Amino acid sequence: MSAISPTAKPKLGRNFRLQWEPAQQAHVLLYPEGVVKLNGSAGAIMSRCDGTRTLGEIVGDLERTYATAGLAADVEAFVALAVERQWLEVDE
Repeated sequence: MSAISPTAKPKLGRNFRLQWEPAQQAHVLLYPEGVVKLNGSAGAIMSRCDGTRTLGEIVGDLERTYATAGLAADVEAFVALAVERQWLEVDE
């Protein structure tokens, strides 16, 4: 996994759609070959990856929302993994 810059603007990868699934009480990532059920943290991060906010802004929003600090490394690691799996694309 390569490092993602705090100024990068992650967005959903092509052929992927994120939605809330009430029956599963979770965000799911839909794509032509299937579905990925996301845990709460992954859903919170993915729902903020709209291509307009930087990674730094997403981290700040999560830290405010959950009244905590020090999330940058974990969020960056998840975004890097999601890019590797092509769930997300990054515009620098």
